[in-house]
Amino acid sequence: MSPEAPSTPRSLAEALRARDDASLAALLRGRPDLITPVPSDLTQLATRAGTRASVLRALERLDRFALQTAQALAVAPDPASYDTLLGLLAGDDGDAAVADALPRTVASLREQALVWGDDDRLRLVRTARELLAPSPQHPSPTGLGPTVREATSGMSPGRMQEIVATAGLRSTHDSVSAVTALTALFTDRAKMGELLDGAPEAAREVLSRLMWGPPYGQVTADPALHLRWLLDRGLLLPTTPGTVVLPREVALHLRGGRAHRAPEPLPPAVEPAATHSPRVVDATAAGQAFTALATVEELLKSWNQGGPAVLRAGGLSQRDLKRTAVALDLSEPVAAFWVELTYAAGLLASDGQADERYAPTPAYDTWLELPPAERWAHLAGIWLTATRTSGLIGGRDAKDRTLSALGPGLDRSAAPEVRHRVLTLLAGLPEGGAPSAEAVLARLSWERPLRGPQRDSTEDLRTRLARWTLTESEALGVTGRGALSGQGRALLGPADDGTDEVDRADEAEGHKSAVSPRSADGSASPHGIRHGTNPAPLSPAEQATATSAAARLLAPLLPEPLDHVLLQADLTAVAPGPLRRPLADVLGVLADVESKGGATVYRFTPGSVRRALDAGQTAADLHAFLAEHSRTPVPQPLAYLIDDVARRHGHLRVGAASSYVRCDDDAVLNEILADKRAAALRLRRLAPTVLAAPCDPATLLEGLRGMGYAPAAESADGDVLIARADAHRTPPRTAPDPVPDGPPPPDATLLTAAIRAIRAGDLAATAPRKSTGTELAGGELPRTTPADTLATLQAAVLTGDTVWIGYVNAEGAASQRVVAPVRVEGGFVTAYDHTADEVRTYPLHRITGVAELAED
Repeated sequence: MSPEAPSTPRSLAEALRARDDASLAALLRGRPDLITPVPSDLTQLATRAGTRASVLRALERLDRFALQTAQALAVAPDPASYDTLLGLLAGDDGDAAVADALPRTVASLREQALVWGDDDRLRLVRTARELLAPSPQHPSPTGLGPTVREATSGMSPGRMQEIVATAGLRSTHDSVSAVTALTALFTDRAKMGELLDGAPEAAREVLSRLMWGPPYGQVTADPALHLRWLLDRGLLLPTTPGTVVLPREVALHLRGGRAHRAPEPLPPAVEPAATHSPRVVDATAAGQAFTALATVEELLKSWNQGGPAVLRAGGLSQRDLKRTAVALDLSEPVAAFWVELTYAAGLLASDGQADERYAPTPAYDTWLELPPAERWAHLAGIWLTATRTSGLIGGRDAKDRTLSALGPGLDRSAAPEVRHRVLTLLAGLPEGGAPSAEAVLARLSWERPLRGPQRDSTEDLRTRLARWTLTESEALGVTGRGALSGQGRALLGPADDGTDEVDRADEAEGHKSAVSPRSADGSASPHGIRHGTNPAPLSPAEQATATSAAARLLAPLLPEPLDHVLLQADLTAVAPGPLRRPLADVLGVLADVESKGGATVYRFTPGSVRRALDAGQTAADLHAFLAEHSRTPVPQPLAYLIDDVARRHGHLRVGAASSYVRCDDDAVLNEILADKRAAALRLRRLAPTVLAAPCDPATLLEGLRGMGYAPAAESADGDVLIARADAHRTPPRTAPDPVPDGPPPPDATLLTAAIRAIRAGDLAATAPRKSTGTELAGGELPRTTPADTLATLQAAVLTGDTVWIGYVNAEGAASQRVVAPVRVEGGFVTAYDHTADEVRTYPLHRITGVAELAED
């Protein structure tokens, strides 16, 4: 138990006023919404800490036992003693685990300003009590109903006397004393035992059904004898016609004093379900990382010339997502994950054109120039902090609209926290340890339980986010075989001293605990995991350091890029590993990928060779390239294919008439005109060597290529146009910003300044003033004439006294300040402002008045 406070606080504001700066900093760090904006004094801080929105947010961040403790306080008398609370959680028989964990939990609830008062008078803040206390509209998770006093508030005095008499108690003179007597009976274990010993068996069965909740039941106008026996003795009390309730005191007796059926003071252990060699885990994760990079490059390379169109409402159509999945040889959910990750990383965006399409950004070209390990670290770092959630794709939003990839509505602010927490739990296991998904989900459910009962069978968002995290981390190479890899561990940042929340809470109680590098469930805690909370997010500089460390660990595990391929006689080339970028880029244009895996097989076709010629290569360039980069001689069929396509390439020229095709050989043009397949192009002869068409040049090019020709595009000057594979890029785009989960945690500088301002404002608000005969109402500024104001300030300069002033700034905002005047001249007063903790100058005409402080 924590030590008693020097004096019993009468309000939350007084309790906060008794705290030291470290305790206030812990409160503001744990509930950052209280500091936005900075409160003017501790009274305002206490008021803000009791608002419904702030209390709801604080309750949602409690672990299961802390929430159970708050729920127990909500059904306890107000105020309640520590022993009463312990009895509600441990029961009449006691529970060593509960007794051991409760002091830390009460200290944590006090720190979060959800509970205040010393151990003799513990109080739950009023808003939290209203949210957690049982009512017919909002049953308590404890399953308890109203007290006898609450359930009998509308009962007639005569009926109350009948119940008291039937229960074997003496008659009283009023309903208040009757309720008191009945409550005393129900809370007396021995007398209640005697009363229930005489109950019919059917009556005891009814009580056992209502004991753990819900406490309400239905009765007819003429209840059965066993129900009448319970009603006559107040063991069931009527609420509305046809409805009865089991009083809270009776339920607690039947439960042995427990408010909860199963208190959970300790988090579920996360143990390895399988253990692998760390080297195997790292190698497996590195293989997945290499595949991830190849997938991203293939995705963006396929959209180099402009990808799918942007839907009018934003996002990618289901049909285009399906095509992308087929092209990548992946399932649609996995393809959606990679599309969303590249978008979050700023490598993909819409081009902003009239016919808006998705395309790679200029950042993609910069990313491609990085070493593979750094490219992976960039993607993994973005994934860890991104709020866009690909698992939601295909679901429905609040307006019953389908959520599409790259579209709006996919941000979930809890995603980064859940991802970080899941990886941190994995980091707490021995290296190579892979837990089961159920163990991870059970732990997360304990750390952030649902405050109310789940209404259907669907999993809550945090559970789904955790499942997606386990799948995505494996696909990305952060984990391998279900265990956290070395590079994944580095992404979480450097390990701290392992101080656990248990240790911190013990110190808050005045106990000196030894710092242990293991958490309460026995698992290692290299990152200082706190029960029910999460480590503070890394700063941008810390995250950059972490991703660099992850890249250094991954680099030696990735295969070295090769500078050669193996050409085969069947017009294929085999790349026995990853290729260096220049070789991969040229080969990707010259040939089509036929199969992927440990080795990539490329196939040369007339279309792929023509594509290389369109990109500005000549036949001689292609022969030299293949001879330089092949470990086998260039097969004769491949050389013939290149020469044959090159001989016909550019023989036809296409330009704009709307478009035209010209050829020095008029026999070729005659052949085209005679071909029935050319009818759709609506060609007409302009000259013996020129044909014109009403379609655009691109359509004419595709049409002629479909007929088996190899035309080349030309400019208005007659020069051959070179079509580069990476010609289409969006304008510079910034990656989408993550959606924050509430206000960010304040840093040390902000906390120091805020606490100083709050203390100073509280000093101004609570400083004792000399009586003037006309006392001011709370918050009212002092009012004095300009002459009195000037005289008082000048006297304070001479005596060095501190005074209280009212001040209205240029924006019209009024405030009260405690200042020590230093100089008064030229219509200004220069003073040390205790409120701001600095020297300031105030115009005299903006000071509403001055009041002297009491001498004490």
